[in-house]
Amino acid sequence: MTIRPTRSPFQERWLWGALVAVIVCSGFAVLRAIDPRYFYVDDTESGAVGNWIQLGHLMREGQWFPTLVLDQWMSGNYPVEGQGGLWNPVQMFVNYIAPSVDDMSLLATLVKLGFSIVLAWGVYRVALEYGARPGWAAVAGASAPFTGFTLYFEHPSWVTSLIGTAWVVQAWASGVRYARGRSGPIPTFVFLYLAISVGYAHAALLAAVTIGALMIGEYVYRRKWQDVVRLAAVGVAAASAAAIAFLPGVLTSDVTWRTGNEGALNDNFLTAPWSETLTASIPSSVSSIESWTGETTTAPVTYIAWFVIPALAFIAWRAAQSSLKELSAPLILVVFALLFTAGPSDIGQIRWPARLLPFVALTILIVFVVLISRFGTTKPLRPRLIAAGLLVVVLVLRASSSGPQYFGRHVMWGFVIAAVGALVVLLGRRFGATAVAGLLLVTIVPVTMYQVSTYPKALNKWYLPTSQAEAKAQFPQWEGTTLQLGTRGLVRITEDTPRLPWHSLVFGNYAKDLDLDYVNAYTPVGHRDFTSILCMSFDGSTCEAAYQNVFAVDLYTQRTFADLMRLDRVVLQRKQYPHVDETPPPPGWKWIEPPAVTKGEIAVLERVDGPVSTAPGRVSATVGAEVTPESSSVDHEQLSVSSPNGGSVVFARLAWPGYTATLDGRPLQTKGIGGTFLYVDLPPGTENGDLEIHFDPPGWRVGFAGMGFGAFVLLVLTVLHYRNRFRRSRQREGTSATTTDSL
Repeated sequence: MTIRPTRSPFQERWLWGALVAVIVCSGFAVLRAIDPRYFYVDDTESGAVGNWIQLGHLMREGQWFPTLVLDQWMSGNYPVEGQGGLWNPVQMFVNYIAPSVDDMSLLATLVKLGFSIVLAWGVYRVALEYGARPGWAAVAGASAPFTGFTLYFEHPSWVTSLIGTAWVVQAWASGVRYARGRSGPIPTFVFLYLAISVGYAHAALLAAVTIGALMIGEYVYRRKWQDVVRLAAVGVAAASAAAIAFLPGVLTSDVTWRTGNEGALNDNFLTAPWSETLTASIPSSVSSIESWTGETTTAPVTYIAWFVIPALAFIAWRAAQSSLKELSAPLILVVFALLFTAGPSDIGQIRWPARLLPFVALTILIVFVVLISRFGTTKPLRPRLIAAGLLVVVLVLRASSSGPQYFGRHVMWGFVIAAVGALVVLLGRRFGATAVAGLLLVTIVPVTMYQVSTYPKALNKWYLPTSQAEAKAQFPQWEGTTLQLGTRGLVRITEDTPRLPWHSLVFGNYAKDLDLDYVNAYTPVGHRDFTSILCMSFDGSTCEAAYQNVFAVDLYTQRTFADLMRLDRVVLQRKQYPHVDETPPPPGWKWIEPPAVTKGEIAVLERVDGPVSTAPGRVSATVGAEVTPESSSVDHEQLSVSSPNGGSVVFARLAWPGYTATLDGRPLQTKGIGGTFLYVDLPPGTENGDLEIHFDPPGWRVGFAGMGFGAFVLLVLTVLHYRNRFRRSRQREGTSATTTDSL
């Protein structure tokens, strides 16, 4: 007889973890089969991927930690934008490889797949740490990337939210291990740092709340203040090290759109009422959450998993009370997430609380699988079946109140849940938890396939080209700096549009995909004074008055704003400016014939005397001064200046906070014409003076100190951890030796 070796707990955990990754990959394959552009929608196609590509180009040019892209003006301050991952090594890797991946849709898919696996494994790890069996933990992990809000918002569009949540959950798992002495501080620090340095405010908030909940929860469970101190210390270390991702944005907020001065307000946009929880287990339910589709989001964005609510009937709740102390942290996080997502819709710079719905889903999944794994029972069977049936009826009724037009679907899914649930109970009674977990895992992808193929998308597609090479081949290869005047609202973009505008117009970050120097780009923060000139919005659209404004003459310099920006070209959208090229051009400019590829949809102005952006330095005007550029870079400018009676030097640089100036080593005050164009005043008697302009993102010096402090705290914690581990090992050896001697 052959004795089959039994798998060790370690092997079993790795096998289930591998199965989690397989399920996630299968789900992504199905989604791509249904819609090849599924992961390349809205903010991903118009914002994130373009940023990755441009940052990748800058890194390859030697700017490993980029600061300004000068010709993008209000969209070109990456430290203030925050979400470029400038200090996040994983995101830096994504940025670096992005220019080499021609298929931008594939690039987005692979990045989101990778982080979805990180998220799934994080949920899996957390569930294991709280005592769930590997099979049940795998069910939670594999379900997490396919919950409703993640499926309809994060996978298609909000990739930064997905990335931040994935790192937070990994930090949660490592934090539990560190608090309970099963791991050192380094994993917790690393995952917290990665979560915060993504630069996404909601991820930083979740990281802080998670560590706080762990501190409370572990003290309630173990009553050891040392656990609290260790968690607090590693949290402070990671926050200090990653603060550099947020400091420039916070210290520059006064000149941006995102000042936070509005305080807290509630317009119900992307807030999730608690009653939505009762639709979490029916795949057909639409949501009462107000979003861009209207007062009702006609997609199952609050869905978690079909089995969660009915299976509550099969938990031995009296026995489960004994685990409440151990589950204090996840329960605190569930309560926090539910309270936060309910509103208000804006709290300072943090808005749209429904963005935390994925965290609601994964915390509920973790608590559920821990309870069902440890306290699941079918005895007594009949009353539990009745209770489960009543819960299914409640699901159908609540779903019907949100989407009565889909009543037939809700009833159908009620019967499906009841039938598959009965099969789950049968398998559990005959074959045990492993068979149940296997069946539940098998259902995840088909449910996802049904939802995506049945319900419309919650966000709009831009239908940008997916190939970098094809996009460049079908677009004019303008040289120099270009400003586009037009608005995306005049362009109807649908799948059936016979000719999309991407052969002639750029909105969002499309110019970054093309590797062209456009002023227009996507920005979530903006610059208030610059906006007042062009009324430029977040996606690079401009208002009709922008044409008149950009060629208006500044009274102080007697130069037009186009001159002060050192523009080489102005592209005008014909739908906004019909027949504009039949009018006389501004002085010093001429109308040119647009390339044939534009199909007559734009009018183009270029300078009579040729490009100006290629001239040395960034000086765009002088008043009572003579200058000779000596050197110029993104962050630094050096000039020889003379001004017998005093004057000014104006630069084609946006007057962001962070600029400093010196004349022969003496500080000069930097100013902004209309708060926009950087300039300095020269004192009378200046002759061949050495003028230097330098830019340092506000807070970076403090951020570097924070990095050093965080590294020092981590070093101390690591030394203490291994010292204590060594002492415990010596004590165990001494105890063992004493026992041997006594024998």
